[in-house]
Amino acid sequence: MDVANSAVAAARGISIGGALARAARRHGDRIALRFDGRDWSFADLHRAAKQVARRFQDLGLRRGDRVAAFGRNSDAYVVAWLGCAIGGFIHVPVNYALTGEELSYILNQSGARMVLHDADLAGTLAAAGEAAQVEWTGTLAGGDGDLDILTVAQDPAAPADVEVVVDADTVVQLLYTSGTTAAPKGAMMTHGSLLAEYESAIHDCRFAESDRALAALPLYHSAQMHVFLMPQLMVGATTLLIQAPALKQCLELIEAHRITSFFAPPTVWVGLLRHPDFDAHDLGSLEKLYYGASIMPVPVLQELRRRLPGAKPFNCYGQSEIGPLATVLAPEEHEERPASAGRPVLNVETRVVDLEMNDVPPGAHGEIVHRSPQLMVGYWDKERETEDAFQGAWFHSGDVGSLDEAGYLYIVDRIKDVINTGGVVVASREVEEALYTHPAVAEVAVVALPDPKWIEAVTAFVVLRSGQSVDAEGLIAHCRGHLAPFKLPKQVHFLDGLPRNTAGKLLKRELRRAHGERST
Repeated sequence: MDVANSAVAAARGISIGGALARAARRHGDRIALRFDGRDWSFADLHRAAKQVARRFQDLGLRRGDRVAAFGRNSDAYVVAWLGCAIGGFIHVPVNYALTGEELSYILNQSGARMVLHDADLAGTLAAAGEAAQVEWTGTLAGGDGDLDILTVAQDPAAPADVEVVVDADTVVQLLYTSGTTAAPKGAMMTHGSLLAEYESAIHDCRFAESDRALAALPLYHSAQMHVFLMPQLMVGATTLLIQAPALKQCLELIEAHRITSFFAPPTVWVGLLRHPDFDAHDLGSLEKLYYGASIMPVPVLQELRRRLPGAKPFNCYGQSEIGPLATVLAPEEHEERPASAGRPVLNVETRVVDLEMNDVPPGAHGEIVHRSPQLMVGYWDKERETEDAFQGAWFHSGDVGSLDEAGYLYIVDRIKDVINTGGVVVASREVEEALYTHPAVAEVAVVALPDPKWIEAVTAFVVLRSGQSVDAEGLIAHCRGHLAPFKLPKQVHFLDGLPRNTAGKLLKRELRRAHGERST
């Protein structure tokens, strides 16, 4: 980029840093973010992010270098992300429940030069460290090393001048999403992709400067970060951030802070509805209820609307590769179509197609495909997977759905054998491979079965080797050495054999049909 083009790019400000700067100028001393008793104004947040970006530069990080974030929700996590965006670095959010090979794989595959972590996760990071080629480590908050994000962010003397120009086509984040194998893929999101998604979220989720939002879901998950926290910052809303969606704490904070806006997956909404203190708290301030990340059972939705009659529900559907918001069912559309995922948002075009990319008739099932400026620009260092995802010049979601006559989308199933348990995607094959490492296991199939808490429960069907024995608890304990806790089977069933067709292909649908009906 020559000098003239750099000046043009800087002046246009088509970047997340540019959007943050505009919010800071517009809203100044108003509170943007609250966490653990600390308040950050819009101006404070912008200055802190610039200080972090400058610190990264001084350490030797260059534009395009990857910075992994391995921690729970915190104000430092947000500042580190914004610092990456301003400095032209690529942020790599990592699920803090990952361990061992799963953790080192993402660090290595992304080529992360730096890892920022919670102080209490140092041991987990160290255990994966020998396999991970990382040059620098630092803490997000509470660390005593040379680099602690919160310390840098709160230092009034820290330099904040950042000499770097990024534009709409600059990659700003790798969002790792699980597929049907144990190897996740890093969706490359640009500044332009995410800004387009923020526009859609602001428009279709009807965010406003007056919103008082509670952010409780993990920020490594694209929904909490990019559908809610960031777009709400852009419009001047105030966000109260907490580390995790502890049910009692959520109820208390909604009442105490007069929260108007709250997002949670169905599992959390179910937990809140079942909590003994639900009716003891005044939740009348809630105006906007957002749900997504997995399918909301209609009876639960109906109960939620009945018990919070003054709040308006929004169903949000999508996936990381599209920012992640693709469709929204607005409040006034719930009465007629409570099971629908809504219609495409402002910057998304959606079809449901057959194998030849022809539109299927209304009501017929097909694959959901999208076109949108929100889309990733590919999977990091995975050209073949990128080509497969964009066959026919549309992005293939891997989800099966249908459209009705009015263009409302309904999610039917997933093409790939992935399980959406509590709003977190788990690859069934990854769980199967862990179970196969047990010496007593001859055959195994892992599927999703309906569950009142998890919506979809990771369920294993196991055939034992002749003469071998092991119980369900023993197999789950064995998996703990290979998998993150959220990937562990919730149930294990022992069978004499697995259903197959005449060609020998395993018929998982038969397991779902036979055992899913019993569990509902």
